[in-house]
Amino acid sequence: MRFGVNYTPTHGWFHHWLDFDLDEIRTDLDSLAFLELDHIRVFPLWPLFQPNRTLIRPRALDQLAHLVDAAGERGLDVAVDGLQGHLSSFDFVPSWTTTWHRRNLFTDPDVTEAQAAYLHALATTLADRPNFLGLTVGNETNQFSAPPHPDPDPLAPPDAERWLRRMLAACEAGAPGRTHLHASYDIAWYDGTHPFTPAHSARLGALTAVHSWVFNGTTQRHGPTGAATALHAAYLVELSKAWADDPTRPVWLQEVGAPAPHVPPDQAPAFTTATVEAVLDCPDVWSITWWCSHDVDRRLADFPELEYGLGLLTNDRHPKPVGRALARCIRESRGTPPPRPREVALALDAGDPTTAPGRTTCAPGGAFFEAWMRLAARGARPAVVLAQRAADAAHLAARGITEVVSP
Repeated sequence: MRFGVNYTPTHGWFHHWLDFDLDEIRTDLDSLAFLELDHIRVFPLWPLFQPNRTLIRPRALDQLAHLVDAAGERGLDVAVDGLQGHLSSFDFVPSWTTTWHRRNLFTDPDVTEAQAAYLHALATTLADRPNFLGLTVGNETNQFSAPPHPDPDPLAPPDAERWLRRMLAACEAGAPGRTHLHASYDIAWYDGTHPFTPAHSARLGALTAVHSWVFNGTTQRHGPTGAATALHAAYLVELSKAWADDPTRPVWLQEVGAPAPHVPPDQAPAFTTATVEAVLDCPDVWSITWWCSHDVDRRLADFPELEYGLGLLTNDRHPKPVGRALARCIRESRGTPPPRPREVALALDAGDPTTAPGRTTCAPGGAFFEAWMRLAARGARPAVVLAQRAADAAHLAARGITEVVSP
């Protein structure tokens, strides 16, 4: 079990690549020592690293390598996201994919060739560093593919799978054997029309990533202290396993945070503790990686209000109550045995397992979501199994499931 944080630089946010200051980065990383983490997740900005389709800037790659080395000096492993992509409500896509050069990010052959070359370059740059964990194709790149994005790049599920396989292959070719994966925001689990599907998340890449944000309708229905709010991350972990072919496939809770006002600041420590405890009761969790390390500098304009205060530390690097709560969770988790299997599973019928057209039932307010939450709130430990696998004795046995019940 690992604990990490999504690194948000205190000076310049992710624009820090424009004024790269390794001393500031080192000071940021030193301030994380209080939390006793073992890794960080970092975000190169794609347009800055690949400003032209055939230009990947060597200096930018060197800066990333220096950051990874600085983390290694402090005992931190590093996971790197590639196609940034989308961060905190802002899109970062190169000029050679927009306006006069508008091309589909997922299906245009010139664009996909360039993306693969960029991911390969990132991987090759870091392949020989022992503290490099691997690449995530990009941060929630699925949000570019469909509404509510204001200018989506449409594609069908088979196109999405081809694109993901190609990007993951480029990562693997550049750094063989590392933990390469892709990450979608939760619409992939909750909207039956979305082209990136649960099967993509649970079957492609080295492990499954889930991003848990309770402002997605959970707190609106259940409130900041409702059982479903504290259980949301654990629910996504268990939901993701329903589509995995490998019954012990690892799951990475790659993003989770306490967004105000959905979780008021005075309740954020309790939310953090309850969230972590619930996830630690899920088998096969690879890591919990909190969003984010430091608050966003309020001198930077136009962020959604909730984005400014998500840090475990303030923008001047002082631990916040939420950071102290996570640090306690990390310390208390050491030496605890792995969770026992979840013996009772709730059967999920979302239609065809490949495309899951009925996955709306899994969303907050959906019949399956609410049924799972009622069970869990009563102290049960429900797993999730696809209805099509409910009679597969070998699959159930491999997961330790002894009983399947209907919602």
